[in-house]
Amino acid sequence: MKFLVLKKHTLKIAIIGLCLCALLALPFGENSAASVFFGDNLRKVPIYSVETTENKVAISFDAAWGADKTEGIMETLKEYHANATFFLVGFWVEDYPEVSKKIAENGFEIGTHSNTHPDMVKLSREQKKLELTTSIDIIQKTTGVSPSLFRAPFGSYNNELIDVAESLNLKTIQWDVDSLDWKGISANEIHSRIMSRVKNGSIILCHNNSKNILNALPLILSSLQAKGYSICSVGELIYQDSYVIDRAGVQKKI
Repeated sequence: MKFLVLKKHTLKIAIIGLCLCALLALPFGENSAASVFFGDNLRKVPIYSVETTENKVAISFDAAWGADKTEGIMETLKEYHANATFFLVGFWVEDYPEVSKKIAENGFEIGTHSNTHPDMVKLSREQKKLELTTSIDIIQKTTGVSPSLFRAPFGSYNNELIDVAESLNLKTIQWDVDSLDWKGISANEIHSRIMSRVKNGSIILCHNNSKNILNALPLILSSLQAKGYSICSVGELIYQDSYVIDRAGVQKKI
């Protein structure tokens, strides 16, 4: 009898395990983050990086405060024939409409970084939606671009925030390479941090008005290209459909 009970218990565990594996292997829709199990909780995960055999990486710039260096960033990117994504906060677009227009006119990708840069996890569902819809509206009216990508302020997210973003046809984007440029570290330190961490499919986080970004960017772009990487926007790097995202945030084609 004890042996029978043990077998039933073992079988039950095996069935649960197989069900979990099946769930983790499922695609979650064209604009859906993957849901993965963390302990007993089903948790959604944004895109941190992309699994690819191609030698390409995406570089991104969050814009929330200041714009003095933005045109210089664009000029440097064009000099190196590199693309990029700019995640713009709504109030930043309102403060710098002409710079925002130039980002779009120069062909760089624009995503939303919220409207007022709060920790959106602390907001109600309605407030989360308002942050995104307001920022999308401001960006669209100013630049003519309707964003399809969203980066959460402070990288702070939860299931509800990703759900709200998905309902607005936004893919939520994180990063796997943090330049830490916002800390005011030197151009060489920024360059070293990025080059020691970058790999195929990486998404690099920088900021448009960090202290040493203009000195660091030529070092970064030249080193990436010397290693054979093409430098693209996030939208050019990620898969738009038929994908899964693993628990580390790696987007994989299926």
